[in-house]
Amino acid sequence: MPFGRTARPLAARPRVARPLIVLCALGTVTALALTGCSAGSPADDASSGTGKVSRVTITLTNDGSDSCAVSTTTVPAGPVTFTVHNESSTAITEVELLQDQRILGEKENLAPGLDAVRFTATLGGGKYQVYCPGAERELTDFTVTGKAASTANSSAATLLADGAKGYATYVDGQVTDMVAAVQQLQHDVDAGDLEAAKRDYAAARPFYEHVESDVDGFVKKGFSATDNAGNLDYLIDMRASNLDDAVGWSGFHAVEKDLFQAGAITASTKQTAAALTADVELLAERVPSIDYKPEDLANGAAGLLEEVQSNKVTGEEEAYSHIDLVDLAANVEGARQAFAYLKPGLVKVDPTLTKQIAAQFDATNTLMDGFRDADSLGGFTTWDDAAKAQDANRISQQVQALQDPLSRLAEKVATA
Repeated sequence: MPFGRTARPLAARPRVARPLIVLCALGTVTALALTGCSAGSPADDASSGTGKVSRVTITLTNDGSDSCAVSTTTVPAGPVTFTVHNESSTAITEVELLQDQRILGEKENLAPGLDAVRFTATLGGGKYQVYCPGAERELTDFTVTGKAASTANSSAATLLADGAKGYATYVDGQVTDMVAAVQQLQHDVDAGDLEAAKRDYAAARPFYEHVESDVDGFVKKGFSATDNAGNLDYLIDMRASNLDDAVGWSGFHAVEKDLFQAGAITASTKQTAAALTADVELLAERVPSIDYKPEDLANGAAGLLEEVQSNKVTGEEEAYSHIDLVDLAANVEGARQAFAYLKPGLVKVDPTLTKQIAAQFDATNTLMDGFRDADSLGGFTTWDDAAKAQDANRISQQVQALQDPLSRLAEKVATA
């Protein structure tokens, strides 16, 4: 995170339930993602609008193939509650509501047989999609009827600024969800449950990888920016390859080494997991102070793709668990979200470049979908030596094809 960003006031936020308020350039969309909520009464599952709230049920099943069934695909503008229930699918673990690739609401870690969960979004008229990665049909078109807010007379600079505001809340939500995921990891480490802790580790990693380029400038009080002992990004995400002996092991990868290489939970593992929880909780308190400029999003997206090339494709990041493709896909998704929030303004700045970048994101996502595996930790195939020998160059080339046009965005938006 560049230190030149202007701080915005801290907002009180719950640690488990995530308020996701997304300010989109096509109008204001407010989404409330409620983690861990159980299903309500039968009336809550009605597909049609009841009162002032429309209700949509999304059911995940496996009856020979993995299916994501949306009970209705057209609702009137206004509040919409999505109830998501995974009855039997092991391949589908998340559901997202998208508009022009922006995530407006989502539910993750949807294990089969658990209680239904919900999120509510106040939607303006327009075209949306329900996205269920891993389903036989991943995208379902979803239409909201009514008048959509017009941006015809908005300047590119205004649209880019609106996108930066929306992206700020996306980052806040990712970090809040990371706190909950890391707390679950600590809980199972404390309980000595090795297999559960391994699953928790894989589930927690994407939240950080989505936004790591945006949260890498926070330092604990009393430390300088160059002191690794106080740098939250270093403490949370240090790797064996960049270990500072004066600081010692901490963070995600210290826990990873114990769980996957040693295959044991010790008193030291419990201390490390507790320290990780404390650090991500502190990070979550600091993140709402970020006031993003549009060029921060562009630079951050480029930084995430640089992370893919330097640490993920090589297998350096997840040296013990070999879930590098989980991190890689999360880096690409984080970059895609930054681009998507800028896209309404970018279309006015350089429509040709915008179309080129969008096409390369689609190609990259299609490539990564080929590595999905519901039976593997994190939902992607293991990135071992054989996999790297076979596919590393192919992935790197596609990411480079995306990285080249994306690297031109920062200058474009800074001068809009």
